Amino acid sequence: MIPTQDGRYRTSVSNGLKVDIVQKQDQRTGKKTRGIVGEILTNSSFHPHGIKVRLADGKVGRVGGIIPLEKN
Repeated sequence: MIPTQDGRYRTSVSNGLKVDIVQKQDQRTGKKTRGIVGEILTNSSFHPHGIKVRLADGKVGRVGGIIPLEKN
């Protein structure tokens, strides 16, 4: 069973999803940047460091966390 909130699986990541990414220059510190997925760049179904995405604002990084939808 694939966890639905695991950013290492491509099936968990989709355009328009709010995520935290770790950019290449922030890998050592683990600093995360929050944004909306604009494009999925990883073709494989799984990547141990997270699926690579381009956010709507153009930043590129690997998904370090998926932000759950807020319930009103």
